[in-house]
Amino acid sequence: MKWILPAAIASILAFASCKKTAAPILPITTTNNVLLLKVDYLTNAFESGKELVFTNTAPSFTISQQYVTPSDFGSLQLTYQELNEPLFSGTIVWIGLGQMHFPQNLLPANQFDRVVTADVVTPAAGFQNIFNPSNYSYDYTPIWMAVQNIVKVRQYLLSNPTATIKLFLYTPSVGVGNPADWDWIIMLKN
Repeated sequence: MKWILPAAIASILAFASCKKTAAPILPITTTNNVLLLKVDYLTNAFESGKELVFTNTAPSFTISQQYVTPSDFGSLQLTYQELNEPLFSGTIVWIGLGQMHFPQNLLPANQFDRVVTADVVTPAAGFQNIFNPSNYSYDYTPIWMAVQNIVKVRQYLLSNPTATIKLFLYTPSVGVGNPADWDWIIMLKN
């Protein structure tokens, strides 16, 4: 009997000291959310993200844009068209540096759980570049690889398996712009 209590305490301490390696992938329970993720243009490293929660629902997910060409100062605003809700807003400066105004308070990458398996998931419907004024052709695979193992991304793909991954390159500095200032913005709808 004397060994039961120390053995039980040792088991509890051993279990408590184990580090959680990944959250389970369960479908998300909210009805209408958009996950916005930011990936560095030069390194393809996931930097930050935010889940935008909407109280209204819509049968589709269309993004409309308002673009002001930066002769000196320009801007880009993206709106969830069906709900008339903002998704992104940022300034673009010719030979300078604009900034992202919406959304604010993005969570750093280390606040997002990742799966521990080595599997790779790809979106069935592929990618849609929603803002590409120069009409460049991009390889989206390295960008996607930076975020495809995030638990929230997997949850969104489970909730909406036929969704197209929407993304664009946000260049707050143009003209003699610095690519170190640029980021890929990825949007997933649940």
